[in-house]
Amino acid sequence: MLNPRVASRYAKSLLDLAVERGELEQVYGDMQYLQGVIKQSPEFANLLKSPVVKADAKIKVVQAVTVGKVGEMTAGFINLVITKAREAVLPEVISSFITQYKGHKNIHTVKLTTAVAISDIVRDSIIDRVRQTSDMQNIEVQSIVDPAIIGGFVLQAGDKLVDASVAYELKEVSREFEKNDFIYKVR
Repeated sequence: MLNPRVASRYAKSLLDLAVERGELEQVYGDMQYLQGVIKQSPEFANLLKSPVVKADAKIKVVQAVTVGKVGEMTAGFINLVITKAREAVLPEVISSFITQYKGHKNIHTVKLTTAVAISDIVRDSIIDRVRQTSDMQNIEVQSIVDPAIIGGFVLQAGDKLVDASVAYELKEVSREFEKNDFIYKVR
């Protein structure tokens, strides 16, 4: 992040204004759209960060990209950010807004890593178990497929990690063999 404090302040201001005007869901959808645009088009992100391109040209490009796709509040906010010469931190503002929105709505992001793609039924049963054993009720699942874990799953929710993967178990068995006093090391 270029300046997380600035990004956080702008995001907080937008969140508060959206809540006050009753447009929180609209603005959240707009931020998700803009985050997708920035991820798909590194050229767009580079344009925002470029000190060579003038503010009015940046406003025109952003309006061309967002016309009819974002609400009036979001469009006004983006114009304000560009006018204040803070457009370089706009990607960070968007990420910060999404994070603050999830905090405001008490939505927890859970990262579920498996060796192969799993069915919705299996994923839902794992998430139901998380709901039963924690205070997290609103859960957003981020599914990742990583063949390196061989089997099982790795579940990360905030600062908690449950590693029920075969790769972890194999490492544990390997450590036990290294500690075993009855097996002599052969050279």
